[in-house]
Amino acid sequence: MMPLLVNHERIFINKFVYRLEQIRRGDIVVFLYPLDPSKSYIKRVVGLPGEWVTIREGRVFINDQPLIEPYVPSSYLDHENCPSAYVEPDHYFVLGDHRESSNDSRVWGTVDRKYIYGKAVFVYWPFSQIGSLD
Repeated sequence: MMPLLVNHERIFINKFVYRLEQIRRGDIVVFLYPLDPSKSYIKRVVGLPGEWVTIREGRVFINDQPLIEPYVPSSYLDHENCPSAYVEPDHYFVLGDHRESSNDSRVWGTVDRKYIYGKAVFVYWPFSQIGSLD
């Protein structure tokens, strides 16, 4: 899996996949920003409905079990703590892979399922970055 996306890359978004399958941990989702639905964000799902998410010294724990995240290089961790957050039904806890500079669920909370409209699946521009995101 690619460790992160960078500005100005062009990606293919599958807007139909979540009609057929569930959102899973690790999916890179595209959604309307909960605080300003005129903007779209792209983040990785780490917490699923009914789970407790805790971040200690930059490490993510799901229901007190460490989450293995090979897609996040250690240099992108922020080493901060985040109090435990319960993920309500039909909501998701999302984080950017570049944790030290990401505006994500640690700041504004979980994302309601109704705001998620697609899954990022493929980078097609620039050509040097072409490839699958899963």
